[in-house]
Amino acid sequence: MNDLDFLLTPEGRALLDAVRDTDPVRELAVATRLRRTHPAELVSAALGQARLRQRAVAKFGAEDAGRMFFTPNGVEQSTRASVAAYRAGRFAALGVASVADLCCGIGGDAIALARAGIRVLAVDRDPVTAAAARANADALGLAGLIEVREADVTEVDTEAYDAVFVDPARRGGRGRIFDPEAYSPPLSWAVRAARTASRAAALKVAPGIPHEAVPEDAEAEWISDGGDVKEAVLWFGAGAAPGAVRATLLPGPRTLPGTGLPDPEVRTPGRYLYEPDGAVIRAHLVAEVAAQVGGGLLDATIAYVTADELLPTPYATAYEITDRMPFNVKKLKALLRERGVGTLTVKKRGSAVEPEELRRKVKPQGPNSATVFLTRVAGAPTMLVGHPAR
Repeated sequence: MNDLDFLLTPEGRALLDAVRDTDPVRELAVATRLRRTHPAELVSAALGQARLRQRAVAKFGAEDAGRMFFTPNGVEQSTRASVAAYRAGRFAALGVASVADLCCGIGGDAIALARAGIRVLAVDRDPVTAAAARANADALGLAGLIEVREADVTEVDTEAYDAVFVDPARRGGRGRIFDPEAYSPPLSWAVRAARTASRAAALKVAPGIPHEAVPEDAEAEWISDGGDVKEAVLWFGAGAAPGAVRATLLPGPRTLPGTGLPDPEVRTPGRYLYEPDGAVIRAHLVAEVAAQVGGGLLDATIAYVTADELLPTPYATAYEITDRMPFNVKKLKALLRERGVGTLTVKKRGSAVEPEELRRKVKPQGPNSATVFLTRVAGAPTMLVGHPAR
């Protein structure tokens, strides 16, 4: 029996309830006590699952995470619930009634699709992972809409489904995989599977995918949640605009479409600095943000936009710049001491200096706060000091 087999028994479920809120500091004492009345393997499995559920709260929320079953890889690689819900909503808006979810993992996307009223075939070749997906569909009351199948996705017939969603594995024994053809299954296979979908298809890929690797008949969408870039999605079929790019920010959603603007001109720093959202940068849409705020670039190779006016945009964070100086730690330290800055946020693009290293050197002290940007202005290493614009 594997850990999940143990945990799905009545005794296992009771133990899971008993260890639900175990503090990691007290885990050894709790394990010692429980092993007096329960098999050691079951106690270890329950405590391990409790740790995974605690980690999963950030992705799935406390209510769902407290009922679901996870594997270590499942917690690490599963889609954040907010992102999965957004994608499921886009499928539902296309009138999709059924989806073949290939490489389903522990079922995060299948759950979101089912909650959008879509019937799902969830496929994964790993038996423990497939069992977790099945247990999660049951735990969340979605077993009527989710069929879980343990199989090789390359051998599954998806003809009976309106849409296909593929989430290839992008981690190997040595960590993250950056070559799309080294995904499992390879991106080329996933693209072929997408093109056979009767209505629509979506492929989840790493946000760092090279733009030249995006097929001409796909729409590429980069998604961030709370300012953190989570993934890129290649859309095919209904609702997709071949060759188009977009950046979608959650919560919202707010979507910035590409308009084919040329790169912004480099200009002297203005009163305001705009830091585009990571999804905007990955989608190569900094020019669209610069056009919105009437700005230009600090440097041709750096994704910082500068402008003279404050024109709020959801696609970038604005800062008011109060000081500009060539890179010089001593001068920065003197400036921060003069301003009484004790809370210093360090941001960098185009600089080799590590934020923590700079903080140690300047030793900020005082009641005030500031943000320093380590960057280049027209090629010259520069420090820009300011604060979030109000």
